[in-house]
Amino acid sequence: MDFAARITRLPRAHDPEQGAEARALFPGLSAPLADLVEGAAGCSPYLKSLAEAERDWLPEALEAPEVALDALRDSLRDTAPDLLPGALRQGKRRVALMIGLADLAGVWPLEEVTGRLTDFADLACDLAMKACVGAEIRRGKLPGKTEDDLRAAGGMVALAMGKMGAGELNYSSDIDLICLFDETGFSEGDYHEARASFVRATRKMAAMLNDRTAEGYVFRTDLRLRPDPSVTPVCMAMAAAETYYESLGRTWERAAYIKARPCAGDLEAGARFLEVLRPFVWRKHLDFAAIEDAHNMRLRIREHKGLGGRLTLPGHNMKLGRGGIREIEFFTQTRQIIAGGRDPDLRVRGTVEGLARLAEKGWVPRDAADVLTAHYRFHREVEHRLQMLRDAQTHDLPQSQDEFDRLAAFMGRDTSGLQAELLERLNEVHELIEGFFAPEGPEPVSQEADALFDDEIIGRWPSYPALRSQRAGEIFRRLKPDILTRLAGTAHPQEALLAFDGFLAGLPAGVQVFSLFEANPQLVDLLVDIAGTSPKLAGHLSRHAGVFDAVIAGDFFAAWPGRAALEADLTARLQAEDDYERKLDAARRWKKEWHFRVGVHHLRGLVDADAAGLQYADLAGAVIGALWPVVRAQFAQKHGDWPGRGAVVLGMGSLGAERLNAESDLDLIVIYDADGVEGSEGRRPLATRTYYARLTQAMITALTAPMAEGKLYEVDMRLRPSGNQGPVATGWSAFRDYQQTEAWVWEHLALTRARVIAGPQDLAEDVETFRAALLAEKGKTESVIREAAAMRARVADAKRPEGPWDPKLGSGRLQEIELIAQAGSLMAGETQRSVAAGVAAGVAIGWLDDAGGHALLRAYGLFWRVLQASKLLSDRPLDPGRIGEGGTAFVLRETGHETLADLQADLEAAAGEAAQVIDRALSEPSGEK
Repeated sequence: MDFAARITRLPRAHDPEQGAEARALFPGLSAPLADLVEGAAGCSPYLKSLAEAERDWLPEALEAPEVALDALRDSLRDTAPDLLPGALRQGKRRVALMIGLADLAGVWPLEEVTGRLTDFADLACDLAMKACVGAEIRRGKLPGKTEDDLRAAGGMVALAMGKMGAGELNYSSDIDLICLFDETGFSEGDYHEARASFVRATRKMAAMLNDRTAEGYVFRTDLRLRPDPSVTPVCMAMAAAETYYESLGRTWERAAYIKARPCAGDLEAGARFLEVLRPFVWRKHLDFAAIEDAHNMRLRIREHKGLGGRLTLPGHNMKLGRGGIREIEFFTQTRQIIAGGRDPDLRVRGTVEGLARLAEKGWVPRDAADVLTAHYRFHREVEHRLQMLRDAQTHDLPQSQDEFDRLAAFMGRDTSGLQAELLERLNEVHELIEGFFAPEGPEPVSQEADALFDDEIIGRWPSYPALRSQRAGEIFRRLKPDILTRLAGTAHPQEALLAFDGFLAGLPAGVQVFSLFEANPQLVDLLVDIAGTSPKLAGHLSRHAGVFDAVIAGDFFAAWPGRAALEADLTARLQAEDDYERKLDAARRWKKEWHFRVGVHHLRGLVDADAAGLQYADLAGAVIGALWPVVRAQFAQKHGDWPGRGAVVLGMGSLGAERLNAESDLDLIVIYDADGVEGSEGRRPLATRTYYARLTQAMITALTAPMAEGKLYEVDMRLRPSGNQGPVATGWSAFRDYQQTEAWVWEHLALTRARVIAGPQDLAEDVETFRAALLAEKGKTESVIREAAAMRARVADAKRPEGPWDPKLGSGRLQEIELIAQAGSLMAGETQRSVAAGVAAGVAIGWLDDAGGHALLRAYGLFWRVLQASKLLSDRPLDPGRIGEGGTAFVLRETGHETLADLQADLEAAAGEAAQVIDRALSEPSGEK
């Protein structure tokens, strides 16, 4: 479709005489096109001058504007370097004329207008850079480089920043560039000569684009966004820039790099540099402190530009003023900075696309994003009209009535209607965004609430590490009234205050956490709830406040996704990291967040003890399942891929039974099948047994090593054949032989709960088939009962219960009931791993009666709920005197009792009944199986 058929709007000539002169230049144009030229030239002296200069080119170009601009690009690429300055200026005139007319006529939407402006800027920068670097190469001034290196500009790259980086250049835009070179392409001795050459090339490139000649200019070029521009050269080594950002980079520079894009020269080197800067721009935790930084930047800009005060239209700055373009950009970029470290989908450059992604991900209300998008497009169109008038880099609305009439005519509008719409849109943007950046502070805490609290406790808060910085103190002072009000509203205010005090005392730094609370007040309620119930969990929060991110970002209170979804999620997280240690730290952060979620759900009654046990097990399984291939791949880089069929990781004990608590360690066994292969074939090959032993140790280290993000789990390998005396990884044939000929009954009992967690599917199936057959074969009643009785006695002698509230140790408690269940499973050949299945198997073979089975399961359920609750509340066994009223309420809710005295009596009764059943079962063999 040609240009004329796509016209949807037309400007009116403010100066009819000027419009008529321009129309007369093109007698062959159709009426719609002639009307467009007349209206444009009758408002804009600049467009009239362009039309006069390009009277021979324009008519044919209007027949197919996209084809005309593509042909222009091709022509420029074929231009000789010495002719390039003039050719670029002619190209700019033609691009500006065609884009201006297409914009005014509504032929191209805003995104295509800004995109085509940006495309031409990219091309101009690339051609100018290569021409200037080529001159250095031909003069022999760039060490070691030849004409063959010119395709990548000898290792130099320009990063497009701001609107150019985002593909959003305005009609008369400056272009902001950061010029860098890849110093790794030069020897140490050549570095200074290469840098001097790139500096000369950069200056000449900027002059080629920026200098105004009789033919005009290409783009005003600004190189001042580079690090510390007052003292650094116009082209820097990438290593020097990286060092600056890592040590001195500021929030505004992080925001600037959201839009950064390699646009000219060595694009691959530029992409590598941006990837290196990714941790600087995109923080691993939610970064709500960026909100205050952005707000302060807005205020400084207003103050510096004198843009404060009441909003009036004459002279109002559409970019920097109230309700302007920069407000929307700051809004978008700040939200991207907050969450983009966690969610790569938010790392987009464009403002409109950024708003859409933020709304899609729930970071901005959909209606707010839609409103801001509509206003942004309108603001940008007004900005373009202002700049088209005289090719001035201006954003100011007209001061005089006549010039406002000119602007309205240029937009095809009446003046009063345009002014009313401008005011409405600017005010709506300002009110929406001001509420985001500077929400109203909370009401002061009431005198009644203030009287509830101990002044001595509150008085020591300023001495805590989290409040020692001036900025943290300022944010906390704004938060304090709201926090005290919320604490006062709890059932036990003084206890809640003490719990919050413990959280605050353990917090190593405060700015990020306090900013998080200020932006999300509901988190204070969650913290108060947690701290008032589980000081242990609150203490964990003070050391790992980043887990709050999971509450804000994602479906924290959604249904449990299951192990498969968890493993897929973690696998994707690990694949996104290119460094092994970063992968391990990413796994630790991920596990903390999900572990915290299980604890909070349990604490709030969203899941019960049984569901929490399964979720903790799912989490551990997902960690092992996702990490095992990562450890294997890292190990293979040095020693080659694993020899034979590979290895599986078996979960034993509570992990195998999928019944973990908040503090469980992991009982693991690794079984490998060399399948006749004697060793690996890597750079440093290893014999098969050594290979799998070291691989297993690498996996243990990956799980247990304390790193910047802590550790994942404690690991116990003592259930492997021969315990701590045996090899850390066991061969498949050796494992089968050992279990069939040498293993003790207790080792067969342990296999009743074994489950393959990770590894090759075929080997996993073989292990499970063997386990089932072994249980069916080895469960002779007399030997099983005899060994179970002996184990019970040994444990009773070696481990004493820690008081009446110990749910695990003691006669008739968890460990003994689990032993009976394992014995029942072994004697019956039961392959299911749960206590319920083991007890049912014991009943089925006549070893236990129905009443005895019921007594065991009742006691097990009660003690399990106490264990799960106690592990969430404290590292110690349950102590009624230390868990506070919130903890007491949690335990009673979990167990269904009215008072702790009732619960203690029930525990003793249940343990007594279970002990009697166990006594009978272990003293009355019922014949050989």
